[in-house]
Amino acid sequence: MGKGGSLSDSVLKKILLSYTYVAIWIFLSFTVIVYNKYILDKKMYNWPFPISLTMIHMSFCATLAFLLIKVFKFVEPVTMSRDLYLSSVVPIGALYSLSLWLSNSAYIYLSVSFIQMLKALMPVAVYSIGVMLKRESFKTDTMANMLSISFGVAIAAYGEARFDTWGVLLQLGAVAFEATRLVLIQILLTSRGITLNPITSLYYVAPCCLVFLFVPWIFVEYPILKENSSFHFDFAIFGTNSLCAFALNLAVFLLVGKTSALTMNVAGVVKDWLLIAFSWSVIKDTVTPINLFGYGLAFLGVAYYNHAKLQALKTKEAQKKAQQADEEAGKLLEEREGEGTGKRSESPN
Repeated sequence: MGKGGSLSDSVLKKILLSYTYVAIWIFLSFTVIVYNKYILDKKMYNWPFPISLTMIHMSFCATLAFLLIKVFKFVEPVTMSRDLYLSSVVPIGALYSLSLWLSNSAYIYLSVSFIQMLKALMPVAVYSIGVMLKRESFKTDTMANMLSISFGVAIAAYGEARFDTWGVLLQLGAVAFEATRLVLIQILLTSRGITLNPITSLYYVAPCCLVFLFVPWIFVEYPILKENSSFHFDFAIFGTNSLCAFALNLAVFLLVGKTSALTMNVAGVVKDWLLIAFSWSVIKDTVTPINLFGYGLAFLGVAYYNHAKLQALKTKEAQKKAQQADEEAGKLLEEREGEGTGKRSESPN
């Protein structure tokens, strides 16, 4: 076999590792969603306090992120001035806290399957907000695709057996805030050459989220928790739930770092279908044929959107390589011309 055998073995290992990272991410993402549903749903664990749950997650994640960066030196911190933190990280933290609060609140009112269907609107929200903030250019074919995704989700909503207007508004609000956060990350951080992986992101953003969530928590949930003297903090439930939430961020770090963001998008589609199947078969949520037909349309739109993004990335990469090749050829030509001029000047008259 020789060199060919060792090469094929290394390729096989890379493929197996990539699939392993994908499987870990899907499992953890799946677990966190179902676990949050279990805690918040009044028919299950019956602890309907989404702000409190989000604050527990943020406290746990901020502490572990601090330990990984400052104590164990697992990840290098990003150099960031106070002005940059206040102007960039604080707005992102505010949007993240609102997104988490509303998305966790939606689990009280909606089924897991229907929430995944509504999340298909994320590309629509990201593109629309990107156009409004002049981060994306308006394209008729892209907007037509966004409308097809929206149409599919609207059909899925029409066929939802447990439709709850307040729950839908909460989830749509969560999608809008999350999409705005993703666009602002590009505008406020990426454009300035600052890249935050999930660990450094938690290190800087989680304390911000805690501060922003503390204000509504004092007025909305704290009075109820104070009156409910029978409640005792269950370290087993909330500890494992928070650990899963943090492990999910680590899995994102591994998945994007070792594969690509597009791989995560594709894995996300697989995860959504698995959650819908789990919600129907285990939790016994009602999934109607109209639900599936509508989500199928939205799924096709999202798949086309991801394909278009991949093609655009390939074109951009090819142009970049061509430009680099032209620059290198230009430098070589200049060097040869310089050598030729030097030789002519050395020759006798």
